Amino acid sequence: MGTNVARKLIESHLVEGRMEVGEEIGIRIDQTLCQDATGTLVMLELEAMDLPRVRTEVSAQYVDHNLLQADFRNPDDHLFLRSAAQKFGVWFSRPGNGVSHPVHMERFGVPGKTLLGSDSHSSAAGSLGMLAIGAGGLDVAVAMAGEPYFLVMPEVMGVWLTGELPDWVSAKDVILEMLRRHGVAGGRGKIVEYCGPGVASLSAMDRHVITNMGAELGATSSVFPSDEATRKFLRSQQREAAWVPLSADEDAVYDALDEIDLSTLEPLVALPTSPGNVVPVRDVAGKDIYQAYIGSSSNPGLRDFAIAAMIVEGNQVHDRVSLDINPASRQVLESLAALGHLEKLIHAGARIHQAGCNGCIGMGQAPATGKISLRTVPRNFPGRSGTKGDQVHLVSPETAAASALTGVITDPRTLGAPYPRFVEPEEIRVNTEMLLEPPPPGTHVALEKGPNIKELPSFDPLPDVLEGPVLLKVGEDVSTDEIMPAGARVLPYRSNIMEISRFVFEQIDETFSSRALDRGRTTFFVIADGNYGQGSSREHAALAPRYLGLRAVLARGFARIHWKNLANFGILPLTFLNEADCARIEQDDELALPGIREAVEAGSRVVVRNATKGESYELEHGLSRRQVEMVLAGGLLNVVRGRQ
Repeated sequence: MGTNVARKLIESHLVEGRMEVGEEIGIRIDQTLCQDATGTLVMLELEAMDLPRVRTEVSAQYVDHNLLQADFRNPDDHLFLRSAAQKFGVWFSRPGNGVSHPVHMERFGVPGKTLLGSDSHSSAAGSLGMLAIGAGGLDVAVAMAGEPYFLVMPEVMGVWLTGELPDWVSAKDVILEMLRRHGVAGGRGKIVEYCGPGVASLSAMDRHVITNMGAELGATSSVFPSDEATRKFLRSQQREAAWVPLSADEDAVYDALDEIDLSTLEPLVALPTSPGNVVPVRDVAGKDIYQAYIGSSSNPGLRDFAIAAMIVEGNQVHDRVSLDINPASRQVLESLAALGHLEKLIHAGARIHQAGCNGCIGMGQAPATGKISLRTVPRNFPGRSGTKGDQVHLVSPETAAASALTGVITDPRTLGAPYPRFVEPEEIRVNTEMLLEPPPPGTHVALEKGPNIKELPSFDPLPDVLEGPVLLKVGEDVSTDEIMPAGARVLPYRSNIMEISRFVFEQIDETFSSRALDRGRTTFFVIADGNYGQGSSREHAALAPRYLGLRAVLARGFARIHWKNLANFGILPLTFLNEADCARIEQDDELALPGIREAVEAGSRVVVRNATKGESYELEHGLSRRQVEMVLAGGLLNVVRGRQ
């Protein structure tokens, strides 16, 4: 039996464990990626480890999320990140240079390498034939220190592609079709590998769209082979020498298999408030819209903006609609200008924003109250746009541009115009001027800290007994955006855990943090349904609740990255053995975990007693021996500090 691409990548980087599905393995990490919403903590964690310089082949720090400079906090953090990148030997991408994932793909991506990123959409680099995984910042910091990255060996799900995309259908519709079929948890515990003859019809940036939003499937990673399309992309970036071929064996086997005939796809849309709530655009056509938004890490290619420019050329955007253009990189912006597409967008009434994440993470461009916003972004979780009760729909650039002209949700096939097929130029403008190379080893650099940058809080080891109330009970598919909101009001506190903790669970219960603080930050618990912690990798969603007193989350199931983040900060992620028990526990019930330290050391099962109801429940933690050591010590940082 032959080997697939994903297993080849893992095998070539395996340093610990066996490649048996469900077993913990450790892999060597070649490259790391951080963005500023998570990278500030990573740099503070490197400082806490007393690391003199990173030990990866390439590490890069991007400033793409927190670009609004309404006061001193964001610009202070930009300077801190610049100094930290210089101190630790990391490439620094300046504010306005672009979104981390496409810029990394342009400048640093290499087929056959591994990448660990402190952003869940780091899986986008799988478009180049890399094993690219999103993780919490502390995991990334440890990898930067030269340690292996540990994960549970995933299944490999093959997706056999045939045919070619029809007119008015693009790569966004491919990943939306995957979400329609499999939902937001369908990829959990899997690497999704795209294969088959249809792969050749997709450009490298088409593949980026698909692998980027593999995070929305809950997948560990997504990967394409490295072929002539990969080579063409690297040639356009003046990096053809970095290309190496990588493909599955002809008789490669997969743990699961799906098939998509690309020629049968149609324009799709994910309705509020989940990327998995997918229907054909024609089913909801005709509804008034307020905003059409093109850009973000999930549609960052030159063609995504050029096709929109060609659709609106010679027309005016509807007077009720804001057409927001967010160039994914400065290089793309320069290319749009050189090819004349930027002028078309401007003349049609588009609003041009700086290269970065911007409205995708709630940094400006919030939609009007109760109005529909069509966006090419990867997520539409409640309130993520910055507007409470938002109506964000996820669509392709074709659907967004067509709807901007008509003022209503529009199936672009109904425009009555020929499809403006865009052909990528052989040569594009390559801009490396806003990337700051790290200085030579041994260079002394002092960290530049503004008043908003605080030291990381320290946490005590797991005690013998945990007792406290259920401070909150939540439902299914709660996202990290709901646990720890993003946006212009909250994210500027990303380097100040004491301040950012005031916003924990704000979108679900505005009283939560005050209730935790009123209790003196003593032990409490959270009860959740399935897929708890889906979405962003931001470890603030574990770290800030831990600061407030959270010691265990009892749930029917967890999203991959958040489950690891909880353990990394000494919080027990406990799963009900009898799922019906979850419904029996209510908010304010008093729980006790007697002898918890001994129980965690002894095995995976623990007993939780409900003093309010006089009941007991059996749960399991599912932690490896390595993770047990972490939780007992109070978190991974305590373990790493102990090794110094």
